Amino acid sequence: MNRIIHILCLSVLALCFQGCRTCNPDYSYDPPLDLGDGLVIGTLQEVNLDTAIMAKLWKKIKCGKFNEVHSMLIYKENLLVFEAYFEGHEYQWDAPDYHGSFVQWNQDTAHPIMSCTKSFISACIGIAIEKGFIANAQQSIFDYLPDYQNFKKDGKEHITIEHLLTMTSGLAWDEWGAPHGTSANDIDRIYSDCSTDPIKCVLEKELQSTPGEEFTYNGGGTIVLGEILKTASGMDVAEFSKNYLFRKLGIDSTSWYQFENGAFATDGSLNLRSRDMLKFGITYLNKGSWQGEKIVSEDWVIRSSKIYGNNKRINIPGEDSGRNGYGHSWWTSEFSHRGRQLKAFRAGGWGGQSIMVFPDLDMVIVFTGGNYATNSKLFKIVKKFVLPAAL
Repeated sequence: MNRIIHILCLSVLALCFQGCRTCNPDYSYDPPLDLGDGLVIGTLQEVNLDTAIMAKLWKKIKCGKFNEVHSMLIYKENLLVFEAYFEGHEYQWDAPDYHGSFVQWNQDTAHPIMSCTKSFISACIGIAIEKGFIANAQQSIFDYLPDYQNFKKDGKEHITIEHLLTMTSGLAWDEWGAPHGTSANDIDRIYSDCSTDPIKCVLEKELQSTPGEEFTYNGGGTIVLGEILKTASGMDVAEFSKNYLFRKLGIDSTSWYQFENGAFATDGSLNLRSRDMLKFGITYLNKGSWQGEKIVSEDWVIRSSKIYGNNKRINIPGEDSGRNGYGHSWWTSEFSHRGRQLKAFRAGGWGGQSIMVFPDLDMVIVFTGGNYATNSKLFKIVKKFVLPAAL
């Protein structure tokens, strides 16, 4: 009997020891590698980012304190100074928690950027206006939808390109309230029931408010923007973005999802490497320029990063970002640190994908993640670690 009790006690102690072990991985800061991809490399010390704070942050991410962060990059004062990749799950729609294979993410791995895609589409629309393919953002969407003129009625004729960019089309749409994986969720319905004509499924929705007045998150509207871009330029979104955006940024690896009828899922299907996401953010930090070449007009960058109309105090599901504004397919946010107010604008996507631009700090932060069924904690990372390290 004593022997049995002794064995049980040892087992309990072993379990306690295992449960009480702390995660404390070894970490030594190494500057990012110079890959000859147009990004200038520097060190944390060169831009006065506290190395001790960043080391603590790396360990917490590695130990899963912020759920699944797959990559984090910091660009400050014209230098890429921090680049870290972690283990995590690939995205898989039909898997529990949308988690596929467990992999080590790295510089060469393209990641689904989800709704960050919308900010890239906004850039393409801005470029199309600058190049003369589209007259202006105040044009009716039906000027570029010849096959859908039957929906130009009941107030929908007043929907403009700008309304789609700013999520103020007025169309009835439930993307945030209805559960994923059901036809009640309008964006999921596009993929499950409307693959032969997603544009029709968006435009047939009833008008619930006057265009331009109310914010309703509507990825379907961004899919319509892809069709408008195709009609206006004679190029599909993959070709247009390659010619006028990606090639100029030195981005040579992209992939998109296409519906059965050939339309592109411009609401959130773009896959990019983290460094390529960063290049896009740097372009917007530099008022539309990359390495001295104007890619997007400065006016379009200003419009993108400025709150449109009543698009204020928006709470985004699955994020810790609090209340946000929304411009031309970019989110706006404010941070406070040691009494200093800092404005930022960002591309954001489901699961913890983000391109954060901080003009006042001359800084861009990129995140990718796998928090599809859990909340991302990117704002906690920025508030508790990055800003204290920078200021």
